[in-house]
Amino acid sequence: MTVTLQHPSSTATATVGDLMKRPELQISDDVMVDTAMDIMHSSGADHLLVRDEEGRCAGLLTRLHLAPFQARSWYTERTPVRDIVHDRAPFATTDMAAASAAATMHSRGLDTWPVVDHDGHVIGLLTF
Repeated sequence: MTVTLQHPSSTATATVGDLMKRPELQISDDVMVDTAMDIMHSSGADHLLVRDEEGRCAGLLTRLHLAPFQARSWYTERTPVRDIVHDRAPFATTDMAAASAAATMHSRGLDTWPVVDHDGHVIGLLTF
């Protein structure tokens, strides 16, 4: 699979930085599971970016990750997102080739992949 951008005078190989979009919703990794479910439900979002206490990307939480907690119990009220299974590093970087990122996403079964700067802070999302 080759991903390219068309420019008026030339064709250049696309990078993740060329194709990423701004991140939407972000939550801290200390947010409780029931709160994360409420945020996702009320926003209509399919995913939430998870940040650690230093603001770095800690992963991507999807509806599928929250499905086991739909019954809502005392456990969901006392369990922080950091303690449940969700997509974690490695993440994409802006200088990564888009074709390589697409292949990685496909092999990991991801629809959306966080894009981070070299300090680990989220700067975008890549979706194919």
